[in-house]
Amino acid sequence: MTPEVLFVCVHNAGRSQMAAAFLRHHAGDRIVVRSAGSIPASEVNQGVVASMSELGIEITDALPKKLTDEAVEASDGVITMGCGDACPIYPGKRYLDWELEDPAGKTADEIRPIRDEINRRVRDLLEELFE
Repeated sequence: MTPEVLFVCVHNAGRSQMAAAFLRHHAGDRIVVRSAGSIPASEVNQGVVASMSELGIEITDALPKKLTDEAVEASDGVITMGCGDACPIYPGKRYLDWELEDPAGKTADEIRPIRDEINRRVRDLLEELFE
């Protein structure tokens, strides 16, 4: 069975988009990856798009998506990133909360450390899932 992971942040325009892109990049088709936001933005943060592109990971076509009960129900693991009480909790799901700075309004130099920390956490998650 292929594990399914959902990354959630408020706007689905930065942290959750980076995490989903990194997991897809590192895991390939071994994991079904989703991302969503409790209050989705109209577009992905362009600084985030640029910082991911620096690593050869293109998310120019990514669009923020609304968090739905169906997305949570379909996922084995839900990783929240600052969405607070807006994230629904379902029994039997594994939840992790990653406290990460929001890249909104930040410069490229300020986004890179956030991006790199997300990449580190995603790699750790991947090792944990496939130990």
